[in-house]
Amino acid sequence: MGKPLGPTGEFFRRRDEWRKHPMLGNQLRHATPGLGIALVAFGIYLVGEQVYNRVYAPSSSHHQSQSH
Repeated sequence: MGKPLGPTGEFFRRRDEWRKHPMLGNQLRHATPGLGIALVAFGIYLVGEQVYNRVYAPSSSHHQSQSH
């Protein structure tokens, strides 16, 4: 092992112990198991909708006023 930490090293070790607490490690990922897949699917949907709207957008000839 390395040399002893001394009082300063022990102080910082104790200050960083909260980072290893089981309640803080990866909890959001376990709480929302399908969120990543859902966000990817929603992003694909949004891109697909934009492509659809550009391809099948009504042309300007459909918006002309017609006299009876």
